[in-house]
Amino acid sequence: MSEPARIHWPEGGEDRSALWHSESGWPAPKKVVPADDTMPADVAYRLALEGTGLLWRGDFQNARQLLQALVRRIEHKGARGKRAKAAKPAASPAELFHRHRLTQLQRARLLAMLLIPLEGDYAILLRRAPDVRDACAEAYGPASGERLVISLRELLGLIGAHEWRRKGVFMPALGARIHPWYGVFSPVRGEYVDLVAQAPLPAGAQLAFDIGTGTGVLAALLAKRGIERVLATDMDERALGCARENIERLGVGAQVELIKADLFPEGRAPLVVCNPPWLPGKPSSSIEYAIYDPDSRMLRTYLGGLAAHLLEHGEGWLILSDLAEHLGLRSREQLLGWIDGAGLEVIARLDTRPVHGKASDPDDPLHAARSREVTSLWRLRAKRNTAV
Repeated sequence: MSEPARIHWPEGGEDRSALWHSESGWPAPKKVVPADDTMPADVAYRLALEGTGLLWRGDFQNARQLLQALVRRIEHKGARGKRAKAAKPAASPAELFHRHRLTQLQRARLLAMLLIPLEGDYAILLRRAPDVRDACAEAYGPASGERLVISLRELLGLIGAHEWRRKGVFMPALGARIHPWYGVFSPVRGEYVDLVAQAPLPAGAQLAFDIGTGTGVLAALLAKRGIERVLATDMDERALGCARENIERLGVGAQVELIKADLFPEGRAPLVVCNPPWLPGKPSSSIEYAIYDPDSRMLRTYLGGLAAHLLEHGEGWLILSDLAEHLGLRSREQLLGWIDGAGLEVIARLDTRPVHGKASDPDDPLHAARSREVTSLWRLRAKRNTAV
């Protein structure tokens, strides 16, 4: 493993340094300067545009206000750019998507320039700073004693994730709460959980595989529906820890076994369930692996290996949004071709429309595609003449 990056900055006539940490994988700023309440927002914006990190030394709540000021300047610049491009021919859905992703990345990189110092125990020694030690320990593990510097934006996300984990997300299909960990995608889009609750179970199914379990919500739901044994897999240690905690809290630990595996566990089952990332694309942070699937790798690998992991007459469930189709990133014909090429056939399909806020937000850059989005549960089985 490579050595952790360090950042250096001049302060009080001395050269100082600390470890750099970024969950998004951002490289450490090459130049860092101290900043406080006296720095005008326009100056901070210019320095951030140049790639200069602003190590905050003032009031913590004022740092949050400065972050909002930077957001307003980014939005103002974006609005001017939209007006300048208004006369150009309309972009295709795919072009709009790629522009949107690029804008998101540029915005995230700029906002990541506002930095917060953490002491060796994760304490923040700034005026009006919250106590983030528990939230940091949940996300990063036990404190090492080394001082860290992280972006304020990441810290605020970490604080929010701590609250999500503490309060949980109520899942009507379970009649209980799921408590997501930092870096593990929260099941806020509950329509896919509802589909799994509604789909008829294969006759006599007492074993199921849950591929890419995440928070463990689908594994818990299958257990609640009466599946005697559920093997739930994931490659991410955080996800496995999160799923384990949720499974125990929901009282289904005797039915669900968690396995670290890249997709399938060994053996075959009468039911195999997978809710892969629904957009082809490159993730820009660990949590985005739940949304973006480079070259549809997980989707294609799941379909390609499904027949070999199904018992005779068994079913594989694929839960997938069709947003990629409306964005021109993947066609329905391509998806059906992968299903057919894997020796599978479609038994039935259950559809539902997402109810998240962006689906009905006309100001969202991808609204035209999101307004037509459908999430489906595809019931698949191995073709009789190709069953393994």
